[in-house]
Amino acid sequence: METFIQLVVSGIATGSIYGSLGLAVVLILRSTRALNFAQGEMATFGAFTAWSLLNTGLSYWVVFALMIPISFCGGFALHRVIVRPFERGSFSRLVMVLLGVFVALNGVTIYIWGGIPKSLETPFRQKPYDIGGVFISAHDIGTIGVMLGMLFAIYLLFNRTNLGLAMRATAENRASSQLLGIPVGLMLGVGWGLAAVVGTIAGMMIAPKLVLDPTLMLGVLLYMFAAITLGGFESPIGAVVGGILVGVGENLLGHYSLNLGLFTLSIGNELRLPAALFLIVIVLMIRPQGLFGREHVQRV
Repeated sequence: METFIQLVVSGIATGSIYGSLGLAVVLILRSTRALNFAQGEMATFGAFTAWSLLNTGLSYWVVFALMIPISFCGGFALHRVIVRPFERGSFSRLVMVLLGVFVALNGVTIYIWGGIPKSLETPFRQKPYDIGGVFISAHDIGTIGVMLGMLFAIYLLFNRTNLGLAMRATAENRASSQLLGIPVGLMLGVGWGLAAVVGTIAGMMIAPKLVLDPTLMLGVLLYMFAAITLGGFESPIGAVVGGILVGVGENLLGHYSLNLGLFTLSIGNELRLPAALFLIVIVLMIRPQGLFGREHVQRV
């Protein structure tokens, strides 16, 4: 039972990172109607930038606070300079541009910091918490707390501020928003900035559990796509719930075996990535809109 609880808590912590990255992708998807394949590289670049600032002697939480405006400005500039000129073009051209951003960011990261893995220390204590005989990582609990705080801040932004209302209106109907006087281009840039902030925070939280290198988010990106596929491509709450379900399921199936009668299912560490891909395929076949998505009906 103790092992089960530890796996669930660790899965929630990892899944909250998947969900946060998924939320960033959903924010961009709802506004530009294109999947941001570069979201993982944006998060990796932010994590490396934080690592460089930490090496100057600044404390982790000072760097954490600095990275919010830095990553926001980076995401905003990326949209204005590279993405915006192609938004009104064809869908395929925008996808190619985003793939180009993915490759370019990966190359710039390797050029600046090299390919040698680096270590990013956790800001939380090394000793795990002993809760009723169950030892739970302090970093996992801290990650859950940070991600919940970030998600709550995003909720307040979108539901309690005029800026959030304008962003939601832009995502729902760009043409009507322009008629109402909402600066659509500015709102789209703000959305990219927020996505960059979310990605950077996720990168700073997951880097201490993994190795900080230019491929930090490649595996995480597949789990993130599994999360938004399961939750719904256009549902912010679906991205978060899907991420948690994927994180917990990944941990449990990686440790336990599931007896299905004719055969026993046990994915292990080696099959975790193929299992995430398999989940994407199954959900797309059975319920393409995901758990929280809406089915779109088009008259022909």
